[in-house]
Amino acid sequence: MTALLRYQTALLIGSHRWLPPVILYAAWLAIGVQGGSPILDSFGYAAGGLLPVAVWLTRICITNEPPAARNCAAAAAGPERAHLAAVLTAAGTALLLAVVGVVVVVLMSAPHSDHRVAVPVLPAAVAGLITALTCLLTGIAIGALSNWPVLRSPAWGVPASLTAALLLLVLGASPANAALSGMVTGSAHGTVLAPWLPLAATVLIAAAATAAACALTSRRS
Repeated sequence: MTALLRYQTALLIGSHRWLPPVILYAAWLAIGVQGGSPILDSFGYAAGGLLPVAVWLTRICITNEPPAARNCAAAAAGPERAHLAAVLTAAGTALLLAVVGVVVVVLMSAPHSDHRVAVPVLPAAVAGLITALTCLLTGIAIGALSNWPVLRSPAWGVPASLTAALLLLVLGASPANAALSGMVTGSAHGTVLAPWLPLAATVLIAAAATAAACALTSRRS
């Protein structure tokens, strides 16, 4: 698996296809994270932008290889492991962006709530990172289920992933929405609410989605 991860990382870096989602997230942070803004609101904003970016990165990593190269990797290491390496590479890249987002928010935002109640920075940063991970894993789950081998055609995969990302950001039943709402509520009341339960739910969902996609890969290779 280590060799597969190195291979997928080198493939991603060499393709330069990571640039558009990274630039998009940088622009998202530059527009929404303003100096002196309440720290919990900024964490929620930064985390929300990670969901579509993680979907995009997952699609890039899954579709980055030409079919011949993908078949060679599958023959050498097994189709499930090769596909898992692509998904994990996307998750690792999104995790780096999540850490960058947390650092930017800590440096730029003010440690207070909407009503100027003091908010401790370290607990807020932990809650912000947990919220980012929740959105990140939601995006990974969407990407795993809206691309090959689950959906073979981009004509279905791209609109399906965009629709799912939008719905899971706004629907109250979504763990991502629950985590983001917790940050907004915390900022309104000056309390730090770490969304551990939504994170646990998205870990299970992302793991199940990735396992299903990997299992299907061996059947459609």
